[in-house]
Amino acid sequence: MVTQRELYYKLICTSPEYFHSQLQVNKSIQDVVALLKCTRQSLGIIASSRGLIAGRITLQEDDSNIVDCSVCGSSGYPITGDLNLLNTLIIKSDARYIVVIEKHAIFQRLAEDHMFNKIPCVLITAKGYPDIATRLLLHRISRIYPNLPILALVDWNPAGLAIICTYKYGSIGMGLEAYRYACDVKWLGLRGDDLRLVPEEALVPLKPKDLQIAKSLMSSEMLQDEYKEELELMVRSCERVEIEGLYCHGFDFLGKYLAKKIVQNDYI
Repeated sequence: MVTQRELYYKLICTSPEYFHSQLQVNKSIQDVVALLKCTRQSLGIIASSRGLIAGRITLQEDDSNIVDCSVCGSSGYPITGDLNLLNTLIIKSDARYIVVIEKHAIFQRLAEDHMFNKIPCVLITAKGYPDIATRLLLHRISRIYPNLPILALVDWNPAGLAIICTYKYGSIGMGLEAYRYACDVKWLGLRGDDLRLVPEEALVPLKPKDLQIAKSLMSSEMLQDEYKEELELMVRSCERVEIEGLYCHGFDFLGKYLAKKIVQNDYI
């Protein structure tokens, strides 16, 4: 079993005339998966995972010890990059919600505050754009517990929306594999209605890269109308807001903000 990065270094040593970059190797893997209609793990390729999980859920590998993710502290439990192992995990949970968090620091804050005991939930982060392993685990949980709402907490900017869309629709770069990891993720926050909660000083101008991402998202036929309206508001105002902007009300405000929105079903 190898990661895509390990495979790249192996190939530039053994077949330098064919492969010159990591992007080229990634594209070749995608083409092979599409041609053979198989999965990456069946080719012996494992994911390099950045994901963490915490909260009201237990994970067990066959006859191994049970991992209780509610007692893993603010660091959470690292999600393995072994996709075959993720597919065979025994998963049990009494949570009522799954909260997918864009940022590692926000995940740590909520895990440290035991947010999952105030609102029975599972916390998951991929520390930015989601990797395959994190998406696969989330997909498996959603298949086992199909009635659990999956709610995303991201920065109010085009990149935050792009992260939601990656969880929701899959990555364009994965081609035919994308659907295998897609989940029905709802947008909890931050959204345009939340701007009243942050000081004016927390509003930051959009960067050229933000506008580029916004343009790409706008051209997508999959983007639902409510998401397009949020995106249009970002572009019109030419502003972005980070989740940390809520800390102007105190570090404990974030948990209260989430609890209120979740209880009121305030997500799209």
